[in-house]
Amino acid sequence: MSATLAPPADRLAEARRAVRAVRHRGRRRALAVTLGLCAVAAALFFLALSVGSFPIPLGDVLRTLLGEGSRRDEFIVTGVRLPRVLTGLLAGMAFGLSGAIFQSLVRNPLASPDIIGITMGASASAVVCIVVFGVVGAAVSVAAFAGALGTAALIYLLAWRDGVSAYRLVLVGIGVGAALASLVSYLISRAGITSAQQALIWLTGSLNARAWTHVRPLAVALALLVPLALILLRGLEALRLGDDTAGGLGVRVERLRLTILLTAVGLAAVATAAAGPVPFVAFVAAPIARRLVRDHGTALVPAALVGAIVMVASDLVAQHLLDRGQFPVGVVTGIVGAPYLLWLLATANRVGRGG
Repeated sequence: MSATLAPPADRLAEARRAVRAVRHRGRRRALAVTLGLCAVAAALFFLALSVGSFPIPLGDVLRTLLGEGSRRDEFIVTGVRLPRVLTGLLAGMAFGLSGAIFQSLVRNPLASPDIIGITMGASASAVVCIVVFGVVGAAVSVAAFAGALGTAALIYLLAWRDGVSAYRLVLVGIGVGAALASLVSYLISRAGITSAQQALIWLTGSLNARAWTHVRPLAVALALLVPLALILLRGLEALRLGDDTAGGLGVRVERLRLTILLTAVGLAAVATAAAGPVPFVAFVAAPIARRLVRDHGTALVPAALVGAIVMVASDLVAQHLLDRGQFPVGVVTGIVGAPYLLWLLATANRVGRGG
């Protein structure tokens, strides 16, 4: 009897060892990728502080950050460049993390906040402030934050039918985003030259003239939202299995989905308020991170780091590698992201998938 039971038991033990080995290799790769992305982000951080109209050697940059630099270096590094770079890093992290959450929750690569209308809601609110009320400065960022939250609430309510399905959420979001884009176009066409120019610069997404007033609220918001996103990671993994399976595991599906959505919307809202609706960062960060990790799961931390890298690298290109002066960072991210969107749509259509 024992002889007949031994082979299945051996095969079961061997299968368990194989699963543990695969998981261990996956964790090691994820850790290696995360550390590598941190190193790339750090290198871009110091490079952005060093290069410019007044180049500063990396050694002087380090001394300035430690409080031992000259007055000129302190003004350039900590007064001008550091707020810009930190805003780019933090906003890129927020965009990347938000996109990863949306795409994992909806199980659709198109479900990023800039595709389904969240950032367009922030844009519409900001343009109303600039064009209609003539408001500039911090009030525009506050209005953009409120607009993103209000648009998310509208999309959620319109998509609700005894629950919110992923497919309906994406379709409603695209429709609401299209309507808001029409509103933005109408307002700009009716605006004066100065207001229209200010609105267009903001709509492109830019890190120009970023100061500590942009960094501090962004850092505080991320200090609250990033840990919350990581806490919700296990629930997000359960929802990826489907509503029925998640409910069978004891998850309160709609309550958890709403909490995760609010977290993702908050991340997109604070990033948009700080840097404008920079296109495609949230869209491309998670797919790149999953390819690096070789995992089809959430990959939240790698996605956040990829978002930060894309943002800072694109800003460096916009400042120093394009002709005829500085460009908004959104110009470069749009050049990179638009072909990826077309490629994604083409490949999805070839394999017979709608999403």
